Amino acid sequence: MIICLVTVCGCVFDKDYYINFDDISYTPGMFKVKCQKTTDLSDGLPEDAMLPDGTSVNAFLADSLEAATKATSTSANAFIQNFQKWGTQSKLTEISGIYESVDEYGNPITLSGKVIIPTKSEIKRVILVSHYTIGSDMEAPSNSFPLEAQLAQLGYAIVCPDYIGYGITNDRYHPYLMMEQTARNVIDMYLAVMPFLKAIDRAPKYEEIYLMGYSQGGGTTMAVQYMLERDHGPSSATPVKIKRVFAGGGIYDIKGTFESYITTNQASYPCGVPFVIVGQVKGNHLDDALITTLLRPSITRHLDEWFLKKTTMTGQMNKIIDTHVTDEILTPVAFDRASPEITQLYQVMTLNSVLSLAWQPSAPVYMLHSIDDNTVPFSNAASAKVRWADSNIQYNFGHYGSHAMCCLRFVYTVKTILQNENE
Repeated sequence: MIICLVTVCGCVFDKDYYINFDDISYTPGMFKVKCQKTTDLSDGLPEDAMLPDGTSVNAFLADSLEAATKATSTSANAFIQNFQKWGTQSKLTEISGIYESVDEYGNPITLSGKVIIPTKSEIKRVILVSHYTIGSDMEAPSNSFPLEAQLAQLGYAIVCPDYIGYGITNDRYHPYLMMEQTARNVIDMYLAVMPFLKAIDRAPKYEEIYLMGYSQGGGTTMAVQYMLERDHGPSSATPVKIKRVFAGGGIYDIKGTFESYITTNQASYPCGVPFVIVGQVKGNHLDDALITTLLRPSITRHLDEWFLKKTTMTGQMNKIIDTHVTDEILTPVAFDRASPEITQLYQVMTLNSVLSLAWQPSAPVYMLHSIDDNTVPFSNAASAKVRWADSNIQYNFGHYGSHAMCCLRFVYTVKTILQNENE
């Protein structure tokens, strides 16, 4: 695996499209380049474009097309073929780098991420992307081709931060679903990238930005919107204007999602159970004993490998867990809602759920979720529609297949919406 943040030796340079950063005067807080390469999409997506379970997008599309053909599903067949054809004759510049933020203890931290821009054409706006749940570090935006990066072909700068625990901080635990923490890190990358784009003479034409995220990124994107509207209004030192928000398959209610594992005794996305427990315990500085109290030994024996070494994709974790029965993942203590351990966990999960905020989104939102979602329960979207009933939100709920298939539909739908913006 080539990690561009460590060395530029493995990066592929195209002399015709190489941006020379030598003359840039870096200012404090500015995004600093560590690696760049040109990606040609004329032959389709790169092999390091991956879905939320860590599978190759290209392999998934090929398998899905074969299945749709056998099932004589004309609509599914057409959608997959359209997605595969999207992006011919396009060259993008991928730029991995670092920026400054704060960690879950409030201490300064250097984080990493990737900026993807059209190699030649004008940049219209920035799309700030919060990525979905990943297991291995090779899936981090700085080390892979984010699926949302395809939107750069339409003339957008795609800003994709690595969350704490990935990229340059891959030796740390990721504070999974820590709402304000992750949103703060995402926003800090945007603030660092803007002077960088100006320094390389690629500043966006328009000031207003798009926010976008799927799965974990969907919930994070709504948290980013909340923090921008709260802390970066017109009178702030760093005002940020939001044009529109795209949230897909999002985790907006962590407690409700976890509760569904308990009440149904089913976890269709089994690795999500330890992800929530480890992330909430570590991120909220709770006693580590909670982890071994709530998770069975069959799970805890893998935690260092999964959450510190980060060489295992979520799909591989699910195969190792090898069960969808929740009480084979959790101990009896986790099923006892009166236990002090689960009470404490529920308290922090509620605090980190964006639906628990006394807030109504101001900027317009497009929210998509598949009723058939087998990873993030549809109850998240249904609850969001009730909680944000008075907001300017366009809901698109339908039978769009699995979490992975709906991810493709989400990105393709955003592309269609942006093409109709007439910018």
